[in-house]
Amino acid sequence: MHPTVELRAKQSLTLTPRLQQSVRLLQLSSMEFAQELRNALDTNPFLEFDDGQASDETETQDDNLNAATLDGTAGDIASAEFADAASSLPSDVATDVTNYEAAGEGQDVPAEVIADALADTPERDSLTGADFPVDPYAQRSNRNDGDDNDPTEWIHAKATLREHLHESLRMCAIGDRDRIAAQLIIEALDDDGYLRQSLDELTELVTLDPPMSEEELHVALMLVQRLDAPGLAARSLSECLSLQLQALPDDTDGRAVALKIVNEHLDRMARRELAELQRQIGCTGDEIRTACSLVRRLDPRPGDAFGRDENNYIVPDVIVRQIKNRWVVQINPAVQPRTRIHRMYAEMFAQSGSTSRSPLAQQLQEARWLIRNAQQRFTTIQRVAECIVAHQKAFFEYGEIALKPMVLRDVAEELGLHESTVSRATGNKYMATSRGIFEFKHFFPRELGTESGGTCSSAAVRALLKEMIDAEDATSPLSDVTLAKLLADQGVIVARRTVAKYRRLMKVPPAEMRRQTVPA
Repeated sequence: MHPTVELRAKQSLTLTPRLQQSVRLLQLSSMEFAQELRNALDTNPFLEFDDGQASDETETQDDNLNAATLDGTAGDIASAEFADAASSLPSDVATDVTNYEAAGEGQDVPAEVIADALADTPERDSLTGADFPVDPYAQRSNRNDGDDNDPTEWIHAKATLREHLHESLRMCAIGDRDRIAAQLIIEALDDDGYLRQSLDELTELVTLDPPMSEEELHVALMLVQRLDAPGLAARSLSECLSLQLQALPDDTDGRAVALKIVNEHLDRMARRELAELQRQIGCTGDEIRTACSLVRRLDPRPGDAFGRDENNYIVPDVIVRQIKNRWVVQINPAVQPRTRIHRMYAEMFAQSGSTSRSPLAQQLQEARWLIRNAQQRFTTIQRVAECIVAHQKAFFEYGEIALKPMVLRDVAEELGLHESTVSRATGNKYMATSRGIFEFKHFFPRELGTESGGTCSSAAVRALLKEMIDAEDATSPLSDVTLAKLLADQGVIVARRTVAKYRRLMKVPPAEMRRQTVPA
């Protein structure tokens, strides 16, 4: 057998760059999408902020450009036709023959194609900013390097947990191996400050000669635990609370008893078995109460104090209003894109005679894609939101208890979209309603069976549980078994462990911890 060279022609299915951008924009949240537009305005010279105030001269130029006829090369026409055809396909089913891109290589971009890029389209018409408040900071770009600075750049950013610990570690006079071991411990910490990886696993992540031992990592762990805030780098809740107690002065009231509680009897304290604690430790009731009060003042998640935003805002993507007994879905004007093609720069490029492979030609095409894909993003989000509102109309009138079971497949089949497209359109998207702001995913509760053979949603079951717990006697709270029986009396058959899971999701403690004693 001798090696041979063989040419074969075949077709393959791939996502075009434009459709890849469409998929990526659809899955972004409103804040991430706004940042994406801001970056595009800053880096692409063919994009500008659209304030909705076009001058007469610009309108005249628009008429001249729209009068042009598309008689460009076959490769350019094929490119334009394919892009328009692909825009009508679902994002996850779009196709592209890979030979297409080679057809237009090395050819100039005629002025008519530039005119097509600048021509008014339905997407352009719907993106005018006359109905929206002007954002004075959206006009900032690299082409305007004056004093128009974004004030958010001056906001103080809190150091993250790892940055804080690395800064403290730099002040320690230790050897290179110990420093590497301590840095490894810091990087392995979770955001809440706990170390959940075992030391033997961490030894495999660093290559040193001789190899790092588990004893060296244990010494480094003790160093990190004493760097700054007590309780960091703990491997359990008990160790976290113990480290914080050890950092208190020795004469702190209840410190010794509190150390015994967190090290040996933390579960008894959680169940409020004060009498049993007093018998096990051998102290008075006042000492137990003082120690328990001291433990409750400790921080079980010390890492949360670092690198957390004090104000976390949610910008809804759609707004649902009731107009004449109809629930109407509208895209939030605050998140609508306000960008357009910079006509002067586009005309200068058209007159320059640059080739289709030049960087400017690519940027012009990317600007056009961004505007169309942005509009397609909001069209898909609105269609999905309208479908959700139509299915969950009872929720907007009666609340959580009226939520119906629904899955992504129901919306996908009704709208003729791929299920993954619906998943992207509902992820990190929010809906402002008269009952509050809800994530799209909130309207997709799973289905539960009833005694009559019907179905109800898990959200409706949680609403029933909340009503039962709110109406219970504080001195004799309802157990999970009792709650399951009460639900069964109403025709909803759920297991006790399901009730316990829903109770934990609602952040409701068990019956033993909800019980309130009546003073004698």
